Amino acid sequence: MILLFAGAAAAVAAVIQRLTGLAFVLVLIGPAVLIYGAVEGVTVAVLLSVVAALVAVPSGWRLIDWPRTLWLLGAGIAAAPFGVLVTRVLPEAALLLLIAGLGIIALLTPRFGGPAAAVLKGRRGALYAGATAGFLHASSGLSGPALAAYALGDRWEQRRFAASAQVVFLGYGAVSVLLRGLPAEPAGEMLVLSTCTAVGIVAGAALTRVVPVRVARAMMLSCAWAGIAVTLVRGVLALAG
Repeated sequence: MILLFAGAAAAVAAVIQRLTGLAFVLVLIGPAVLIYGAVEGVTVAVLLSVVAALVAVPSGWRLIDWPRTLWLLGAGIAAAPFGVLVTRVLPEAALLLLIAGLGIIALLTPRFGGPAAAVLKGRRGALYAGATAGFLHASSGLSGPALAAYALGDRWEQRRFAASAQVVFLGYGAVSVLLRGLPAEPAGEMLVLSTCTAVGIVAGAALTRVVPVRVARAMMLSCAWAGIAVTLVRGVLALAG
């Protein structure tokens, strides 16, 4: 029953990931931590995020925007070790509040207009967003807000962003797995969860043909803000405790 619940959560997270371009870890992290514990749950979620991205890349291959993707990927991988370092230095409450703060700044920047919004445009914007996303992914798995902010600021077409983001998450996830190691769960159990993840990605790819772009973009931003809200609440509770 527990494995069935975990598999269903992985499938739902994968559908949302393929539709919006992000939010796999955000959707899965709650059930994963509940089932496997705080440390192991994140490790499981990160590994399955690699599976999700790996399966999603072929279905969106024709839509991938390689110049933007490679700049985001390179900057993120370069910043990832700093994210890991911060997790080992900062107390949990301070780390969560820092992550939430960076996410809020990233998502609000495109709305400021003028020089602030220009930061998230073009190659320079990709470098800033990629470095922030890589840092956030390595420290918490929640790299979506920074990527969503760049997509909004650079007016990246939603379906091309959703396809390109899978390559970015594949790179970020692979680095995170190298840094964190593999889950300690039985191989058979991880195979079941990986299969559920793959099925969810395939279903999400089919839904991209019928879900309107504006709905997918709204879902993307909603998921990004939800991730920030959850992180902020966790930070405040850890601070109060």
